[in-house]
Amino acid sequence: MNRGKEAVLYCRVSTEKESQDSSLERQESELKEFAKTKGYNVMSVFKDRHSGYDVEREGLMDLLDYIKEQHITALFVQDETRLGRGNGRMAVLHLLNKMEVTIFTLNNSGNIQLNEMDTMLLEILALVEEYQRKLHNAKIRRGMKRAVQNGYRPENNLKDRGNPEGRERIDAPIEQIIQLRNKGLTFEEITATLNGLGFQLSKATVHRRYKEFEEHNN
Repeated sequence: MNRGKEAVLYCRVSTEKESQDSSLERQESELKEFAKTKGYNVMSVFKDRHSGYDVEREGLMDLLDYIKEQHITALFVQDETRLGRGNGRMAVLHLLNKMEVTIFTLNNSGNIQLNEMDTMLLEILALVEEYQRKLHNAKIRRGMKRAVQNGYRPENNLKDRGNPEGRERIDAPIEQIIQLRNKGLTFEEITATLNGLGFQLSKATVHRRYKEFEEHNN
């Protein structure tokens, strides 16, 4: 099976009335046929009985997780309003755009067609996120600089520095986590700093190890 041609379907109705069952079934049937004509293999179908103005939909959350985990490249929906309405719709479109997912709508008989305003809003959201990343990186650099000014020397504290054989370090260095935390760095800054020094860690792991240390020593 060609992974580049894998797709998922999303079907939504706005109420939980049983009378909407036929609408969900029709959406699924039509979208499966539509995906087939486009040469895609349908890997999974996600459904919701929920208002499009609310982004807290179980089916939608499962859909986004599945797309990310399985690296799905295409999504089929009846029309763009199935993804959401109002600000909720733009939020979903933005997330899908970030994940580089191609959206096909039965209503457009192909790629989703957004109006000029929606396109502009998505461009603005992408630009804002870019500057948020820049600010985030600037905060990390400032935090690391502050830690070094306060006496933290990673080159003196990290074992096997340089990692000459190229092996990934998988152990969370609790001593360095504690030192950086005591220097005033946030868990996000600590994670970025240690990752930059060769440790493959998530913020959740750093936070958990720090809490475990605290609990053990209290």
